[in-house]
Amino acid sequence: EQPVLRCREIRPAKLNGPLVLSPDQQRCYDGLAKQMTQENPGVALLRGVTGSGKTSVYIKLIQTCLETGRSTLLLVPEIALTPQLLGLMTAYFGAQVAVLHSRLSPGERYDEWRRIRLGKARVVLGARSAVFAPLENIRLIVVDEEHDASYKQSDPAPRYNARDCAVVAASLFGGHVLLGSATPSLETWLNAARGKYGKVVLGERYGEARPPRIVISDTLRAVKRGERKAHFNKQLLDVIGERLDRGEQVMLFQNRRGFSPYVECPECGWTARCPNCNVTLTYHRGGSSERLVCHYCGHTEAVPVKCPACRVTDLAPRGFGTEKVEEEIARLFPRARVARLDRDSVTSERAFRSIVAGFARHDTDILVGTQMISKGFDFEGVSLVGILNADNLVNSPDFRAAERAFQLMTQVAGRAGRRAVPGEVIIQTSDPASPVIRQVAASD
Repeated sequence: EQPVLRCREIRPAKLNGPLVLSPDQQRCYDGLAKQMTQENPGVALLRGVTGSGKTSVYIKLIQTCLETGRSTLLLVPEIALTPQLLGLMTAYFGAQVAVLHSRLSPGERYDEWRRIRLGKARVVLGARSAVFAPLENIRLIVVDEEHDASYKQSDPAPRYNARDCAVVAASLFGGHVLLGSATPSLETWLNAARGKYGKVVLGERYGEARPPRIVISDTLRAVKRGERKAHFNKQLLDVIGERLDRGEQVMLFQNRRGFSPYVECPECGWTARCPNCNVTLTYHRGGSSERLVCHYCGHTEAVPVKCPACRVTDLAPRGFGTEKVEEEIARLFPRARVARLDRDSVTSERAFRSIVAGFARHDTDILVGTQMISKGFDFEGVSLVGILNADNLVNSPDFRAAERAFQLMTQVAGRAGRRAVPGEVIIQTSDPASPVIRQVAASD
């Protein structure tokens, strides 16, 4: 879910002064810097809770590498995360910073590649393809959010995992790798536990921020008590109302875009499927237009007036996506200013920046989004995060479903309470006894 980016449009961030680390950050930096003094290539895990300031540690380590005349590479899982980081890196390191990812124009990509090749840029920031940057004398490769599945390219060729490529590249060039995450992958966790990787823990949030309070809201119980409106439990709606009355902001997470995941005939059970991929078509209802879209190949078709199979009834939407959440929350809170951040609303870099900047300026009260909102954002006004359908994540048909559900819910929960205002997270689920959801609530 990546908008087009233009690196020349990125402006350096405004800094309030030189980089100052907290005592916890300084302890982690000292431990990592000590490991980097070793001649033998090594890998270290920086496990930092959400909001702990891992980026500050990255910047300090990059600064140390540049002072010794070496180069560094910083990988992020999604292109959408590069503008904010690029502005920050440029503020500290100026013209030494280059950016590489697949959404640059051929001319921009060539200009950046040439700057790196000639040694004019010694700090490279980019998505997974940046692991192939022509850097020389690499000292440090940082893989931020190392657990993210986006680092693995499965199609088209070449098929590779940028995290694993970074480890191999560092061993070839005598560099070091830093894997950063609040929710490390099981492979990395096991390597650190066995001593194959070094490990430091950043266990405190930066400044006055404290971890959010996580509440599990039982959907089935709410239905039985008549305490459910549309796709929201009364418990969540009450807290949203309280937060809006106090002038605070809310983020609602639903990891399905569109209005509903599929349409179905109530009479015979027919569902619309993609003729190319044989997966159900997602129902979109943007404005006055209605369409069925395949999220794999992009196939689009009109919604049939009657069921093509039985010709008896109209088709009914099943389930709910971000479009439907946006519509319903705007109806329930008519005074609230609602925006949506997903691949359908972000049609360009300008649209992406407009939505994010509007939320940062408090022009928007409620932001509805997919996993695009789960990481990389630091909004000081967000005090409540609502996860609308945790069951959809836990019950995904994937052998990593439990691991990825834990990671995604923990990451999106970390958007709440990143300043002095206490944060709260409400997880709606029909299975409150699920071990994964219990572990998210316990931050375990």
